[in-house]
Amino acid sequence: MTTTLETLARRTTVVLAAVATVLAVAGPASADVPEGWSNPDSVSMLHVLLVFVGIPLLLFVVISVLVYLPSIVRGERMTPGGAAHENQWFGGPRKGTAELAAPDTEESKAGGASGRW
Repeated sequence: MTTTLETLARRTTVVLAAVATVLAVAGPASADVPEGWSNPDSVSMLHVLLVFVGIPLLLFVVISVLVYLPSIVRGERMTPGGAAHENQWFGGPRKGTAELAAPDTEESKAGGASGRW
C-alpha cells in the first residue's frame, strides 16, 4: 500500500509536470510577428460571434429541420412518450383489425398463431 506522503509526492509531480508542459508550449505563442509577415487587422467581436456562434447555430437549425420535416409532413406526433401502441404494428393492417380474415374452418390458418407441439 502507498502512504499518504507517497500519494502526495506523486500528485505534486504530476501537477508540476503539467504546469511545466503548459509553460513550455505557451512560450512561442507570445512571440512577435516575424519580419516580412503581414500584421492582420484585429477582428471585431461581432464577426467572432457570427463565426463561432452564428454558423454552428444555423447548422444546428438546418440539420434539425432536415431531420424532423419528413415526419412532420407525414403527420407523425412529435410529443414526448413516443408513438401510441396502436401505431406500432409494423406491416400490419392499416385500418385496424377489421381487415384481418377470421378462420373459416377448423383447418384454416387465418386469424392467429397456429403453433403445434
